[in-house]
Amino acid sequence: MKTLQLPHGQLRLPVFLPDATMGVVRSVDSADLARCGVQGVVMNTFHLMQRPGSSTVQALGGLHQMSGWQRHIVTDSGGFQAYSLIRQNPKNGSLTNNGITFRPGGARRKFTLTPEKSVQLQVSYGADVVVCLDDCTHVDASLETQRESVERTIAWARRCKDAFERLVEQKSLPPEQRPLLLAVIQGGGSRELRKRCAGELLEIGFDGFGYGGWPLDGDGNLLADILAYVRELVPAVFPTHALGVGHPPYVVACARMGYDLFDCSLPTRDARRGRLYAFVTEPPPLSPPLAGGMKGGASDWFSYVYATDDKHTKSGAPISIHCDCPCCTDYSLGYLHHLFEIEESLALRLATMHNLRFMTQLMARLREE
Repeated sequence: MKTLQLPHGQLRLPVFLPDATMGVVRSVDSADLARCGVQGVVMNTFHLMQRPGSSTVQALGGLHQMSGWQRHIVTDSGGFQAYSLIRQNPKNGSLTNNGITFRPGGARRKFTLTPEKSVQLQVSYGADVVVCLDDCTHVDASLETQRESVERTIAWARRCKDAFERLVEQKSLPPEQRPLLLAVIQGGGSRELRKRCAGELLEIGFDGFGYGGWPLDGDGNLLADILAYVRELVPAVFPTHALGVGHPPYVVACARMGYDLFDCSLPTRDARRGRLYAFVTEPPPLSPPLAGGMKGGASDWFSYVYATDDKHTKSGAPISIHCDCPCCTDYSLGYLHHLFEIEESLALRLATMHNLRFMTQLMARLREE
Protein backbone atom coordinates (compact mmCIF):
# COMPACT_ATOMS: atom_id res chain seq x y z
CA MET A 1 0.00 0.00 0.00
CA LYS A 2 1.32 3.44 -0.93
CA THR A 3 1.59 5.85 2.01
CA LEU A 4 2.73 9.37 2.72
CA GLN A 5 4.56 10.15 5.97
CA LEU A 6 3.28 13.36 7.57
CA PRO A 7 3.70 15.02 10.99
CA HIS A 8 0.49 13.35 12.19
CA GLY A 9 1.46 9.88 10.97
CA GLN A 10 0.96 7.93 7.78
CA LEU A 11 -1.59 8.90 5.17
CA ARG A 12 -2.81 5.91 3.13
CA LEU A 13 -3.07 6.64 -0.59
CA PRO A 14 -5.09 7.29 -2.62
CA VAL A 15 -7.22 9.38 -0.28
CA PHE A 16 -10.19 11.73 -0.47
CA LEU A 17 -9.91 14.77 1.81
CA PRO A 18 -13.20 16.56 2.57
CA ASP A 19 -13.17 20.33 2.39
CA ALA A 20 -13.12 21.93 5.83
CA THR A 21 -12.69 25.32 4.22
CA MET A 22 -13.10 27.54 7.28
CA GLY A 23 -11.87 24.99 9.81
CA VAL A 24 -14.94 22.74 9.77
CA VAL A 25 -16.61 20.21 7.50
CA ARG A 26 -20.10 21.64 7.60
CA SER A 27 -22.69 19.85 9.75
CA VAL A 28 -20.26 17.34 11.33
CA ASP A 29 -17.58 17.39 14.02
CA SER A 30 -14.18 15.73 14.29
CA ALA A 31 -15.61 12.61 15.97
CA ASP A 32 -18.09 12.20 13.10
CA LEU A 33 -15.26 12.46 10.57
CA ALA A 34 -13.19 9.84 12.37
CA ARG A 35 -16.21 7.53 12.62
CA CYS A 36 -16.59 7.72 8.85
CA GLY A 37 -12.96 6.75 8.31
CA VAL A 38 -11.77 10.17 7.13
CA GLN A 39 -7.98 10.40 7.27
CA GLY A 40 -7.54 14.11 6.68
CA VAL A 41 -9.20 17.33 5.58
CA VAL A 42 -8.37 20.39 3.50
CA MET A 43 -8.62 23.85 5.05
CA ASN A 44 -8.23 27.13 3.19
CA THR A 45 -5.74 29.88 3.95
CA PHE A 46 -7.64 32.48 1.91
CA HIS A 47 -10.73 32.09 4.08
CA LEU A 48 -9.06 31.40 7.44
CA MET A 49 -6.97 34.58 7.27
CA GLN A 50 -10.27 36.47 7.13
CA ARG A 51 -12.38 34.42 9.53
CA PRO A 52 -11.57 33.74 12.29
CA GLY A 53 -8.29 35.51 11.40
CA SER A 54 -4.74 34.25 11.66
CA SER A 55 -4.09 35.71 15.11
CA THR A 56 -7.19 33.90 16.40
CA VAL A 57 -6.13 30.59 14.84
CA GLN A 58 -2.75 30.89 16.53
CA ALA A 59 -4.29 31.98 19.85
CA LEU A 60 -6.47 28.86 19.75
CA GLY A 61 -3.42 26.64 19.32
CA GLY A 62 -3.37 26.16 15.54
CA LEU A 63 -5.81 24.38 13.27
CA HIS A 64 -5.60 20.94 14.91
CA GLN A 65 -6.25 22.25 18.41
CA MET A 66 -8.86 24.78 17.27
CA SER A 67 -10.92 22.23 15.33
CA GLY A 68 -10.37 19.25 17.60
CA TRP A 69 -9.01 17.30 14.63
CA GLN A 70 -5.83 15.39 15.40
CA ARG A 71 -5.37 13.76 12.00
CA HIS A 72 -3.94 15.21 8.80
CA ILE A 73 -4.64 18.76 7.56
CA VAL A 74 -3.75 20.07 4.11
CA THR A 75 -3.99 23.85 3.78
CA ASP A 76 -4.80 25.19 0.34
CA SER A 77 -2.95 28.39 -0.52
CA GLY A 78 -5.85 30.49 -1.79
CA GLY A 79 -4.90 30.52 -5.48
CA PHE A 80 -8.20 29.05 -6.62
CA GLN A 81 -10.18 31.50 -4.50
CA ALA A 82 -8.28 34.38 -6.09
CA TYR A 83 -9.30 32.98 -9.48
CA SER A 84 -12.97 32.68 -8.55
CA LEU A 85 -13.08 36.02 -6.74
CA ILE A 86 -10.85 38.27 -8.86
CA ARG A 87 -10.43 36.76 -12.34
CA GLN A 88 -14.20 36.55 -12.64
CA ASN A 89 -14.78 40.00 -11.14
CA PRO A 90 -11.78 42.41 -11.16
CA LYS A 91 -13.68 44.82 -8.90
CA ASN A 92 -12.95 42.48 -5.99
CA GLY A 93 -9.18 42.91 -6.16
CA SER A 94 -6.07 42.53 -8.25
CA LEU A 95 -3.37 40.00 -9.16
CA THR A 96 0.15 41.30 -9.67
CA ASN A 97 3.56 39.67 -9.76
CA ASN A 98 3.90 40.53 -6.07
CA GLY A 99 0.76 38.71 -4.95
CA ILE A 100 -2.99 39.04 -4.51
CA THR A 101 -4.88 42.01 -3.07
CA PHE A 102 -8.58 41.54 -2.44
CA ARG A 103 -11.58 42.91 -0.60
CA PRO A 104 -14.25 40.23 -0.21
CA GLY A 105 -17.88 41.28 -0.21
CA GLY A 106 -18.73 43.02 3.06
CA ALA A 107 -15.11 43.19 4.25
CA ARG A 108 -14.03 46.39 5.98
CA ARG A 109 -10.45 46.26 4.77
CA LYS A 110 -8.31 44.90 1.99
CA PHE A 111 -6.28 41.73 2.40
CA THR A 112 -2.94 40.99 0.78
CA LEU A 113 -1.65 37.50 0.12
CA THR A 114 1.89 37.08 -1.20
CA PRO A 115 3.69 33.77 -1.73
CA GLU A 116 5.74 34.40 1.42
CA LYS A 117 2.72 35.27 3.52
CA SER A 118 0.75 32.27 2.26
CA VAL A 119 3.53 29.89 3.34
CA GLN A 120 4.07 31.72 6.63
CA LEU A 121 0.39 31.46 7.53
CA GLN A 122 0.12 27.78 6.58
CA VAL A 123 3.16 26.85 8.65
CA SER A 124 1.92 28.92 11.60
CA TYR A 125 -1.43 27.12 11.40
CA GLY A 126 0.35 23.79 11.89
CA ALA A 127 -0.54 22.29 8.50
CA ASP A 128 0.75 18.83 7.59
CA VAL A 129 0.89 19.76 3.90
CA VAL A 130 1.54 23.31 2.68
CA VAL A 131 0.53 24.30 -0.86
CA CYS A 132 2.36 27.00 -2.82
CA LEU A 133 0.40 30.05 -3.91
CA ASP A 134 -0.39 29.77 -7.61
CA ASP A 135 -2.13 31.79 -10.30
CA CYS A 136 -5.16 29.70 -11.23
CA THR A 137 -6.95 29.91 -14.59
CA HIS A 138 -9.79 28.23 -16.45
CA VAL A 139 -8.95 25.94 -19.35
CA ASP A 140 -10.91 28.22 -21.69
CA ALA A 141 -8.77 31.28 -20.88
CA SER A 142 -6.63 32.68 -23.68
CA LEU A 143 -3.15 31.35 -24.39
CA GLU A 144 -1.72 34.71 -23.33
CA THR A 145 -3.50 34.43 -19.97
CA GLN A 146 -2.26 30.86 -19.53
CA ARG A 147 1.31 31.87 -20.33
CA GLU A 148 1.17 34.70 -17.80
CA SER A 149 -0.28 32.30 -15.22
CA VAL A 150 2.57 29.82 -15.74
CA GLU A 151 5.26 32.50 -15.45
CA ARG A 152 3.70 33.85 -12.28
CA THR A 153 3.09 30.40 -10.79
CA ILE A 154 6.74 29.41 -11.30
CA ALA A 155 8.02 32.67 -9.79
CA TRP A 156 5.66 32.39 -6.84
CA ALA A 157 6.63 28.74 -6.27
CA ARG A 158 10.30 29.71 -6.09
CA ARG A 159 9.47 32.41 -3.51
CA CYS A 160 7.33 29.93 -1.56
CA LYS A 161 10.19 27.43 -1.47
CA ASP A 162 12.64 30.06 -0.19
CA ALA A 163 10.19 31.23 2.49
CA PHE A 164 9.42 27.65 3.52
CA GLU A 165 13.08 26.72 3.93
CA ARG A 166 13.72 29.83 6.03
CA LEU A 167 10.79 28.99 8.33
CA VAL A 168 11.84 25.36 8.74
CA GLU A 169 15.34 26.51 9.66
CA GLN A 170 14.11 29.23 12.05
CA LYS A 171 11.79 26.82 13.83
CA SER A 172 14.46 24.08 13.88
CA LEU A 173 11.86 21.56 12.76
CA PRO A 174 13.11 17.96 12.79
CA PRO A 175 12.26 15.91 9.66
CA GLU A 176 9.34 14.12 11.33
CA GLN A 177 7.68 17.44 12.25
CA ARG A 178 8.35 19.20 8.98
CA PRO A 179 5.27 19.64 6.76
CA LEU A 180 5.44 18.75 3.09
CA LEU A 181 5.49 21.50 0.47
CA LEU A 182 3.48 20.98 -2.73
CA ALA A 183 3.72 23.09 -5.89
CA VAL A 184 0.88 23.49 -8.38
CA ILE A 185 1.24 22.88 -12.13
CA GLN A 186 -0.65 25.39 -14.27
CA GLY A 187 -0.94 25.77 -18.04
CA GLY A 188 -4.61 25.31 -18.87
CA GLY A 189 -5.18 23.12 -21.91
CA SER A 190 -1.72 23.77 -23.41
CA ARG A 191 0.55 20.74 -23.22
CA GLU A 192 3.54 22.94 -23.99
CA LEU A 193 2.81 25.23 -21.04
CA ARG A 194 2.01 22.33 -18.71
CA LYS A 195 5.32 20.71 -19.62
CA ARG A 196 7.26 23.91 -19.05
CA CYS A 197 5.56 24.56 -15.71
CA ALA A 198 6.15 21.01 -14.48
CA GLY A 199 9.76 21.04 -15.61
CA GLU A 200 10.56 24.32 -13.86
CA LEU A 201 8.86 23.22 -10.64
CA LEU A 202 10.65 19.89 -10.67
CA GLU A 203 13.95 21.73 -11.04
CA ILE A 204 13.15 23.97 -8.05
CA GLY A 205 12.29 20.86 -6.03
CA PHE A 206 9.16 20.10 -4.01
CA ASP A 207 7.73 17.22 -1.99
CA GLY A 208 4.78 16.76 -4.32
CA PHE A 209 2.72 18.44 -7.00
CA GLY A 210 -0.87 19.40 -7.69
CA TYR A 211 -2.92 19.66 -10.87
CA GLY A 212 -3.74 23.35 -11.11
CA GLY A 213 -6.72 24.99 -12.73
CA TRP A 214 -10.39 24.10 -12.89
CA PRO A 215 -10.46 20.34 -13.74
CA LEU A 216 -13.64 20.52 -15.85
CA ASP A 217 -14.35 22.05 -19.23
CA GLY A 218 -17.13 24.50 -19.94
CA ASP A 219 -19.64 21.65 -20.32
CA GLY A 220 -18.74 20.07 -16.98
CA ASN A 221 -16.70 17.21 -18.44
CA LEU A 222 -13.51 16.02 -16.78
CA LEU A 223 -10.38 17.21 -18.58
CA ALA A 224 -9.13 13.63 -18.62
CA ASP A 225 -6.50 14.04 -21.35
CA ILE A 226 -4.82 17.03 -19.69
CA LEU A 227 -5.03 15.48 -16.23
CA ALA A 228 -3.39 12.30 -17.52
CA TYR A 229 -0.71 14.30 -19.32
CA VAL A 230 0.15 16.32 -16.21
CA ARG A 231 0.45 13.14 -14.16
CA GLU A 232 2.84 11.72 -16.75
CA LEU A 233 5.03 14.81 -16.41
CA VAL A 234 5.66 14.11 -12.72
CA PRO A 235 7.87 11.16 -11.73
CA ALA A 236 5.86 8.46 -9.96
CA VAL A 237 7.87 8.88 -6.76
CA PHE A 238 6.14 12.21 -6.07
CA PRO A 239 2.58 12.32 -4.64
CA THR A 240 0.15 14.24 -6.82
CA HIS A 241 -3.00 16.06 -5.79
CA ALA A 242 -5.96 16.34 -8.17
CA LEU A 243 -7.16 19.62 -6.70
CA GLY A 244 -10.91 20.08 -6.84
CA VAL A 245 -11.74 16.57 -8.08
CA GLY A 246 -14.45 14.88 -6.00
CA HIS A 247 -17.19 13.45 -8.23
CA PRO A 248 -16.92 9.67 -7.70
CA PRO A 249 -16.34 8.58 -11.34
CA TYR A 250 -13.82 11.40 -11.76
CA VAL A 251 -11.97 10.32 -8.61
CA VAL A 252 -11.76 6.76 -9.94
CA ALA A 253 -10.54 7.93 -13.35
CA CYS A 254 -7.85 10.15 -11.83
CA ALA A 255 -6.76 7.52 -9.29
CA ARG A 256 -6.19 5.15 -12.18
CA MET A 257 -4.04 7.82 -13.83
CA GLY A 258 -1.88 7.78 -10.72
CA TYR A 259 -3.22 10.70 -8.67
CA ASP A 260 -2.98 10.21 -4.92
CA LEU A 261 -4.92 12.99 -3.20
CA PHE A 262 -8.35 14.40 -3.91
CA ASP A 263 -10.43 17.15 -2.36
CA CYS A 264 -13.75 18.72 -3.20
CA SER A 265 -16.79 20.21 -1.51
CA LEU A 266 -19.16 18.29 -3.82
CA PRO A 267 -19.86 15.16 -1.69
CA THR A 268 -20.70 17.15 1.44
CA ARG A 269 -22.59 19.86 -0.44
CA ASP A 270 -24.62 17.20 -2.25
CA ALA A 271 -25.39 15.59 1.11
CA ARG A 272 -26.74 18.83 2.60
CA ARG A 273 -29.03 19.14 -0.41
CA GLY A 274 -30.28 15.58 -0.02
CA ARG A 275 -28.37 14.01 -2.92
CA LEU A 276 -26.82 10.85 -1.51
CA TYR A 277 -24.40 8.35 -3.02
CA ALA A 278 -25.06 4.61 -2.97
CA PHE A 279 -23.13 1.64 -4.33
CA VAL A 280 -25.18 -0.47 -6.72
CA THR A 281 -23.31 -3.56 -5.55
CA GLU A 282 -21.55 -4.34 -2.30
CA PRO A 283 -18.14 -2.69 -2.08
CA PRO A 284 -15.62 -3.37 -3.45
CA PRO A 285 -17.45 -2.98 -6.79
CA LEU A 286 -14.70 -1.66 -9.04
CA SER A 287 -13.93 -4.54 -11.39
CA PRO A 288 -12.36 -3.13 -14.59
CA PRO A 289 -13.27 -1.41 -16.70
CA LEU A 290 -14.78 1.27 -14.46
CA ALA A 291 -15.55 4.03 -16.89
CA GLY A 292 -18.61 5.38 -15.14
CA GLY A 293 -18.79 7.99 -17.85
CA MET A 294 -16.87 11.27 -17.91
CA LYS A 295 -19.97 13.34 -17.39
CA GLY A 296 -21.73 14.21 -14.17
CA GLY A 297 -24.35 11.47 -13.96
CA ALA A 298 -24.37 8.26 -11.96
CA SER A 299 -22.90 5.07 -13.37
CA ASP A 300 -23.26 1.31 -13.39
CA TRP A 301 -21.54 0.96 -10.01
CA PHE A 302 -23.13 3.78 -8.02
CA SER A 303 -26.38 5.71 -8.05
CA TYR A 304 -27.96 8.77 -6.51
CA VAL A 305 -30.62 8.59 -3.82
CA TYR A 306 -32.59 11.81 -3.41
CA ALA A 307 -33.67 11.87 0.22
CA THR A 308 -36.28 14.57 -0.33
CA ASP A 309 -38.25 12.58 -2.94
CA ASP A 310 -41.78 11.83 -1.74
CA LYS A 311 -41.42 8.20 -2.78
CA HIS A 312 -39.19 7.71 0.28
CA THR A 313 -41.78 8.96 2.78
CA LYS A 314 -42.59 5.52 4.17
CA SER A 315 -39.40 3.69 3.28
CA GLY A 316 -38.11 1.55 6.12
CA ALA A 317 -34.91 0.68 4.24
CA PRO A 318 -31.55 2.39 4.75
CA ILE A 319 -30.10 4.71 2.13
CA SER A 320 -27.93 1.81 0.99
CA ILE A 321 -27.76 -1.81 2.14
CA HIS A 322 -24.04 -1.70 1.32
CA CYS A 323 -23.24 1.12 3.73
CA ASP A 324 -22.25 0.94 7.40
CA CYS A 325 -22.44 4.67 8.18
CA PRO A 326 -24.38 5.77 11.30
CA CYS A 327 -27.35 6.84 9.20
CA CYS A 328 -27.69 3.54 7.35
CA THR A 329 -27.00 1.53 10.50
CA ASP A 330 -29.44 3.28 12.83
CA TYR A 331 -32.08 5.07 10.74
CA SER A 332 -34.38 4.52 7.77
CA LEU A 333 -34.50 6.52 4.57
CA GLY A 334 -38.09 7.41 5.48
CA TYR A 335 -36.91 8.97 8.75
CA LEU A 336 -34.17 10.92 6.96
CA HIS A 337 -36.80 12.16 4.48
CA HIS A 338 -38.86 13.35 7.44
CA LEU A 339 -35.87 15.19 8.92
CA PHE A 340 -35.29 17.02 5.64
CA GLU A 341 -39.00 17.85 5.42
CA ILE A 342 -39.02 19.55 8.83
CA GLU A 343 -35.63 21.19 8.14
CA GLU A 344 -34.05 19.46 11.11
CA SER A 345 -30.27 19.99 11.29
CA LEU A 346 -29.80 16.30 12.12
CA ALA A 347 -30.68 15.56 8.48
CA LEU A 348 -27.60 17.46 7.33
CA ARG A 349 -25.34 15.65 9.79
CA LEU A 350 -26.60 12.15 8.94
CA ALA A 351 -26.55 12.79 5.18
CA THR A 352 -23.05 14.25 5.32
CA MET A 353 -21.75 11.27 7.28
CA HIS A 354 -23.29 8.95 4.71
CA ASN A 355 -21.62 10.58 1.70
CA LEU A 356 -18.30 10.79 3.52
CA ARG A 357 -18.48 7.09 4.37
CA PHE A 358 -19.23 6.36 0.72
CA MET A 359 -16.07 8.23 -0.27
CA THR A 360 -13.88 6.47 2.31
CA GLN A 361 -15.25 3.09 1.18
CA LEU A 362 -14.50 4.06 -2.41
CA MET A 363 -10.93 5.06 -1.60
CA ALA A 364 -10.35 1.86 0.38
CA ARG A 365 -11.33 -0.13 -2.69
CA LEU A 366 -9.04 1.90 -4.92
CA ARG A 367 -6.15 1.25 -2.56
CA GLU A 368 -6.68 -2.48 -3.13
CA GLU A 369 -6.34 -2.26 -6.90
